[in-house]
Amino acid sequence: MPVRRSLTFALAVTAFVAALEFWGGLRSHSLALTSDAAHVCMDLFALGLALAASVGASRPADPRRTFGYGRIEVLGALVNGALLIVACVVIVYFAAQRFAAPVEPHALTMSVVAAVGLALNLCVGVVLHRQSRRDLNVRAALFHVLGDALGALAVIVGGIVIAITHAAWIDPALSLFVAAIIVAGVFRVMRDAANVLLESVPGDVDSTDLIEHIKRIGGVTGVHDLHVWSIGSGSHALSAHVGLDDRRLSEATDVLQEIDRCLQTQFGITHVTIQFECDDCPVVVRH
Repeated sequence: MPVRRSLTFALAVTAFVAALEFWGGLRSHSLALTSDAAHVCMDLFALGLALAASVGASRPADPRRTFGYGRIEVLGALVNGALLIVACVVIVYFAAQRFAAPVEPHALTMSVVAAVGLALNLCVGVVLHRQSRRDLNVRAALFHVLGDALGALAVIVGGIVIAITHAAWIDPALSLFVAAIIVAGVFRVMRDAANVLLESVPGDVDSTDLIEHIKRIGGVTGVHDLHVWSIGSGSHALSAHVGLDDRRLSEATDVLQEIDRCLQTQFGITHVTIQFECDDCPVVVRH
């Protein structure tokens, strides 16, 4: 199944799970299930971003956006993070009210709906896992789905315990647990988005190791003014000044091709701009 088709399938199933859990939360009066539905909405947005990134990556660059549209997902991630922080504040507010005035949810409805959501999330996880080895966006979306499966599992166990003990406080406690999962996910997404906007070195690239790889290539005498940054998820760019020994232009072209191969195969960098310099080259004075 192609990446876009996998993501579209995952998006549709996740949207159904979110709607089902919101309905189940209202029906069973379970704040934990409603909180998990909010968590599913985070996964829904993450899948939407992955799909948008897949579509955006296929759009050609234009004279105004010379790097293309890879950073659309970063803007979406910031909006998503802000909305989810508001959702967590609301969850904590209602959880505090539930602790003050406990309401026992309908445990059977709570557990059955969460179990259906868990089964569907696992189905989505299997579909995404097949594509995750080849696509970083799909891999990130897979982590979101697995996190939601953890939240659904917690709600199932909580529903069973409530059915046995009739301890109403378990429901708001579970909602706080799910809120904590959401906050952890939001922090990670916002941090990654900020790193892209600040043009930080991507987390999967060691700049020191990268420089050493370039220096090992025959003819290279040094590297300076090196910059590595992300255009979007899985799309890295590099610019650098590379010193060469005195050699012909055709030989310098061979060195450039070897640098390109090294950066793409070892570090996944596809946008490379190299400026060659030669400190030892004789200066030709023209009259």
